[in-house]
Amino acid sequence: MSKNTGITRRRFLGGSAAVGAALQIVPSSYVFGGPTAPSNVITRAVIGTGGMGMGHVTKYPQTLAVCDVDKARLQRAVDKAGGDVSAYSDWREILDRDDIDTVHIPTPPHWHAQIAIAAAKAGKDIYSEKPATHTLAESRALVEAVERAGVVYQANTWGRGSGHFMRKLVASGLLGTPLAVCLNPRYCPTGFKIRQWSGRPNLQPQAVPEVLDYDMWLGPAPYKPYNAHRVHGSFRGYWDYDEGGFGDMGQHHIDPIQYALGKDDTGPVEVEAVAPWPQHPDACGLWGTIYLKYADGTTMIIESWEWGEKTTEGRPLLEGPNGKYWGGNRLEPANLLEELRHFPDPPRLQSWEHAVRTRENVHGAKPNVWQATRSADILHLASLAVRLGRKITWDPVKQNFPDDADAMRLASPPRRAPWLL
Repeated sequence: MSKNTGITRRRFLGGSAAVGAALQIVPSSYVFGGPTAPSNVITRAVIGTGGMGMGHVTKYPQTLAVCDVDKARLQRAVDKAGGDVSAYSDWREILDRDDIDTVHIPTPPHWHAQIAIAAAKAGKDIYSEKPATHTLAESRALVEAVERAGVVYQANTWGRGSGHFMRKLVASGLLGTPLAVCLNPRYCPTGFKIRQWSGRPNLQPQAVPEVLDYDMWLGPAPYKPYNAHRVHGSFRGYWDYDEGGFGDMGQHHIDPIQYALGKDDTGPVEVEAVAPWPQHPDACGLWGTIYLKYADGTTMIIESWEWGEKTTEGRPLLEGPNGKYWGGNRLEPANLLEELRHFPDPPRLQSWEHAVRTRENVHGAKPNVWQATRSADILHLASLAVRLGRKITWDPVKQNFPDDADAMRLASPPRRAPWLL
């Protein structure tokens, strides 16, 4: 494998600092700090080169390394990057390279935190696919690792710019309190893909393809016999690797709402699900509605429209005692729009490149590690409520379930050695 032994952009920035003391695509008007001259390239390694991963693979020499446990997918990534790109089957070998600035992690979700924690310890900046983590325990471990290392982390959600207007509206207080949020396919055009990514119970063992290192694909997940439906896209339908369609799509829609509500540093205290029960222990199934309540009385209803009644049809996206918000800039009563003009806009959102170059990572167009884990935790809490078939109580400060051993067990499932947190 070839390695670039010249001075890196990371080393240059570090030396300069020591001497000088240093539910949508985000609208460009809300983001600043874009790419700079090609002579100052932020280099990357891409770990996981499946459907999402190939979108992260760029031409060499921006992409210096690619990694996958499927030889066929790895070869496609090598062909796309071209040049002197290096290919790996074990992502751990990448972290020793000094010429790689950032690690992109578009693997299945059960690998996201494991690789991100190791990358943080290696001093790499991290750009992870959503969801940021697969379990509540991973969220805590990931925050701790990124904080200790002081690296830049962002999760690739669809951007907080879609919540920019709503953030201003909430901060103004014009709607009053308590607030109620309603999310359903009308406000989330992609939906939550609950039916699409339902798993198949009682999968039959199949022969592992020669091109796939299945043991490495499983990683920290418990061993179960290979079946093609467990891997490559449809992995989303199994609790061991994802949380169904909500795990796949949910953070795109939840993260802008957390941002808009000003709740990036907290989460709900009660979560309840309307869903068939008992759920299958392996295969993710359908659910109808998730109810969340925050300590200040804010409530959120998330409805899939895939099971049960459509109880939220015709409701506004956001409402309070003094008005309603229907998305876009549609407010009731109409005079609220004029009143809102007198309030300050939220800070402009920064690009990933800006965060890497400046080390400023508070107002990102993509959520940082604290923001991303809080919104990912809502996915995990919702999934626990579905699987347990009852209301759960969560302490967002201590980040635990008071006197609820069953919830704590699902929040921190066993991991296969050597993949411990």
